[in-house]
Amino acid sequence: MKQPIQCPETAATEMPERASRRRFITGAGGAAAGMAVAGVSMPNVSRAQTVSLRFQSTWPARDIFHEFAGDYASLVNKLAGGRLRLDMLPSGAVVGPLQLQDAVVKGTLDGGHGVTAYWYNRHPAFSLFGTPPALGWKADHVLGWVKYGGGQALYDELVQQVLKLDLVGFLTGPMPSQPLGWFHREITGPADMQGMRYRTVGLAAELAREMGVAVTVMGAGDIVPALDRGLLDGAEFNNPSSDRALGFQNVTRTYMVGSYHQSAEMFEIIFNKKRYDGLPEEMQTILRVAAEASSADMAWKAMDRYSADLEALKAEGVNVVKTPDSVLLAQLAAWDKVIAAKSADPFFQKVLDSQKQWARRILSFENEYAVRTDLAFQHFFGNPAPTPP
Repeated sequence: MKQPIQCPETAATEMPERASRRRFITGAGGAAAGMAVAGVSMPNVSRAQTVSLRFQSTWPARDIFHEFAGDYASLVNKLAGGRLRLDMLPSGAVVGPLQLQDAVVKGTLDGGHGVTAYWYNRHPAFSLFGTPPALGWKADHVLGWVKYGGGQALYDELVQQVLKLDLVGFLTGPMPSQPLGWFHREITGPADMQGMRYRTVGLAAELAREMGVAVTVMGAGDIVPALDRGLLDGAEFNNPSSDRALGFQNVTRTYMVGSYHQSAEMFEIIFNKKRYDGLPEEMQTILRVAAEASSADMAWKAMDRYSADLEALKAEGVNVVKTPDSVLLAQLAAWDKVIAAKSADPFFQKVLDSQKQWARRILSFENEYAVRTDLAFQHFFGNPAPTPP
């Protein structure tokens, strides 16, 4: 078969087009191959550039609070996709619980999980961001103030301007109202607490002193041994799950629940500011947003675990007793004195005024707008539920 005869002019014009087409295809294939290689190698590059932060809690490894801290760290690590990692450590791994803030400021640790009441001795206003006065609000109301009522700006002012600490912090994780605590005998009235050796922290320590209590401040892991050795007559930590894990039920059988000493507490997550500022903005956002996301998850997990562990404590023979109203009213009267004394500090007064303004508006709305829950509980479950404080 004869081959078609090409005119030199035609061949001269078609051959560059074909060559150009071949070059385009080859180039596109090479680019695609290069992109594929890059796609495979990108995770390796990301892993090679992982930033690891040493992150310690102020809680024993067996405590649900350390679990909450670990939940936050795990969420950060997932969201960061290998570019940032929080290496989770329990209390005491590097420093004791009451030394955490100093360790983060110095850079010995990059960050940590605790409560602001632990830094009360540095400035009494710290406790307002973790264990504020019992204004009738709950921890969720306080976190609303932090997010939308100016609380975060006041926290930043305290940390970075008033005290000039090299810290960045987020408030997170609403706690239910805490128990009055564990005692060797039932508390029937305020007089039973006179002269009692009792463990609590923050502004709650000042409250207890106003009620004639001898207060000792100590970390979580030291409380039960002190009760067991008779160094304490009573103590509070936080909740049924933590208290059960720490072994309170092994040294005393009376658990007084319901109290105004710490009725609206939340956690604090802190980072060394230089370390935080050196991170890409995206990573800073992950650290902040993860605190809010884990806050919600913590509240839901606490509903499940705290209620189950309270029932377990009862099954183990613990006598769970509601704190009498006479003690609650004595606590409110003591709050008046504590607030008056601490408000001599201008910054303390500034924060408290902001909190009162928020609480008055939010609670006025809820008290007027929300339906009662105790009536519905009684209708469906038979036994009247105690009216929430």
